[in-house]
Amino acid sequence: MPKLPLLLSFPLLFFASFAYADEDFVTCYSVLKFINANDGSRLHSHDVKYGSGSGQQSVTAVKNSDDINSHWQIFPALNAKCNRGDAIKCGDKIRLKHLTTGTFLHSHHFTAPLSKQHQEVSAFGSEAESDTGDDWTVICNGDEWLESEQFKLRHAVTGSYLSLSGQQFGRPIHGQREVVGTDSITGGSAWKVAEGIYIKHQQKDL
Repeated sequence: MPKLPLLLSFPLLFFASFAYADEDFVTCYSVLKFINANDGSRLHSHDVKYGSGSGQQSVTAVKNSDDINSHWQIFPALNAKCNRGDAIKCGDKIRLKHLTTGTFLHSHHFTAPLSKQHQEVSAFGSEAESDTGDDWTVICNGDEWLESEQFKLRHAVTGSYLSLSGQQFGRPIHGQREVVGTDSITGGSAWKVAEGIYIKHQQKDL
């Protein structure tokens, strides 16, 4: 299990709970895993660099539900603010911080490593070194992003959609799925919230 010491210091006005998706809202600073709705693999990263393109940290998807390298924490977009436990609205821009390495889900106009017609998705930077290439727009139905509904992420700068290409890597990350940015929505562009630690506003008795 991952060590999440940062969550232990949250103010008492909030509480964290281990949970699976339900009808609650997805909230700011929650730590979650994201599962591809078509393939069933989870968005993943690790300290393995791409051998081509940007050379930044690779982002893939894996079938293993217990891998600690599949946790992502929701941050507000660059130069934006949100409070811990605030509901994320459909159309909001967010950043996803990879919990293990501290990098942010990122994209740019580099070519994807396997699918040359698509855009590379990487993990890059830190809280002290972040740029608009880390911003993603949440595409969902209704007003707020619900934990139970499918969603899409559109890159705020390039307009590409976070997707699976259908390709798989060989060594050193054999069997992991290629994650890319696509120009339009594909069968691999839909995601759902899976396991996680949800940060909620503490409800008080009236």
